[in-house]
Amino acid sequence: MKRKGFIMTVYPDKHDEYEKRHNEIWPEMVAELKKHGAHNYSIFLDKQTNQLFGYIEIEDEEKWSKMAETSINQKWWKFMKPVMKTNSDDSPVSTDLTEVFHMD
Repeated sequence: MKRKGFIMTVYPDKHDEYEKRHNEIWPEMVAELKKHGAHNYSIFLDKQTNQLFGYIEIEDEEKWSKMAETSINQKWWKFMKPVMKTNSDDSPVSTDLTEVFHMD
């Protein structure tokens, strides 16, 4: 498994809505994430900075990269657009982080 960390930004007045939408994540979205090799996926919120820290373990970069092309993922991006910073293709503005330490 490859560990990935990334930062996104939620709008200041949308913290609760962001969490609500993830608490009610569509079963078909979860299935697609798993199909594309996602495991142990968590997102944390820093309420003071509005930053989201995402952590995910993936089986394979190539397999994972194809997730963005799926229709359910495109639909999810559109659904999440009102609550977070997004790019012109509706994907979340995201910064990949470099792992500097890990301990099992």
